[in-house]
Amino acid sequence: MNKSIIITAAIFGMLAVITGAFGAHALKERLEPQQLQVWGTAVQYNFYHVFALLALAALNKSDSNLTYAGYLLFTFGIVFFSGSLYLLSCRNILQWSWLRILGPVTPIGGLLFIAGWFTLLLSALKGKV
Repeated sequence: MNKSIIITAAIFGMLAVITGAFGAHALKERLEPQQLQVWGTAVQYNFYHVFALLALAALNKSDSNLTYAGYLLFTFGIVFFSGSLYLLSCRNILQWSWLRILGPVTPIGGLLFIAGWFTLLLSALKGKV
């Protein structure tokens, strides 16, 4: 379990560095300031939850259901929250107006993050970390 969590964190960590650099350099001149801010928010939350995944792996003493639930919640939170923001911020560049339907996906990702942190709390309270 820990190996899977660390591999996932490493992949999302690389993605956060790549998207951060891409936003700072390649998109800086192509996005409106508000869109660039949305991109930056996506990068930040991507990074924050890479660290949450690493903490989950580091603190995990047993392969519990709570650990696995936290892993899934943080992972899908990154995909839904940051992924939707990456796409929404580039919707004009991509000329995919249909991407506006992703707006409701972002808060779902936020709820997944909250649930992931709650799962980590429960795991700690039950002594599973």
